[in-house]
Amino acid sequence: MWHPNIYPSGLVCISILHPPGDDPNHYEHASERWSPIQSVEKILISVMSMLAEPNDESPANVEAAKMWRERRTEYEQKVRDGVRRSLGL
Repeated sequence: MWHPNIYPSGLVCISILHPPGDDPNHYEHASERWSPIQSVEKILISVMSMLAEPNDESPANVEAAKMWRERRTEYEQKVRDGVRRSLGL
């Protein structure tokens, strides 16, 4: 999927799914990372929010982040085309 916070491999880059503990890069607070007290609802809301409003400050896909910032219409068309392809349309 073409998205600033999704690696080309398909892995999702979102704080709430990162292992517990301190972030060695100091981008995230420990409270933002995975813990057993996170509910399924909170995780799903975080993923939906990330899909709607990407975090382009620490992207997993730099090219997608740059396109999202600078050429939004082209970015949206590329995402639509990818969804159509994945659905076989």
